[in-house]
Amino acid sequence: MNTLRIDKWLWAARFYRTRSAAQAAIEGGKVSLNGERVKPSKEVRPGDRLDVGSGEVSREISVVALSDKRGSAPEAARLYTESAESVQKRAAFAENRRLATEPALDLHGRPTKRDRRSLAKLRGY
Repeated sequence: MNTLRIDKWLWAARFYRTRSAAQAAIEGGKVSLNGERVKPSKEVRPGDRLDVGSGEVSREISVVALSDKRGSAPEAARLYTESAESVQKRAAFAENRRLATEPALDLHGRPTKRDRRSLAKLRGY
């Protein structure tokens, strides 16, 4: 096996849960092969460089091996290598996310009677 469809490889390497999710990501421009946008049917070979975006984080990976079957996570990790820059960027993003609190986390459920009264007081009711 010298080549494999990129959507099938992304699914086997566990970047996406389903092949249709991989296809949607490729069509949405979240995946590029050697710096170019591709179609889901594009063939990938060992040695190719992929930029895979999922959520707010992008990974820069190199294809090491091909597999058309989805295996366990350790088996999937053997299919690619991630660049050192990409690992550092993801670690920095995770650290920033850990340190910065989400403003909506302070809100819990519906306002209490006391909260409603203070809001009414502010609004002048």
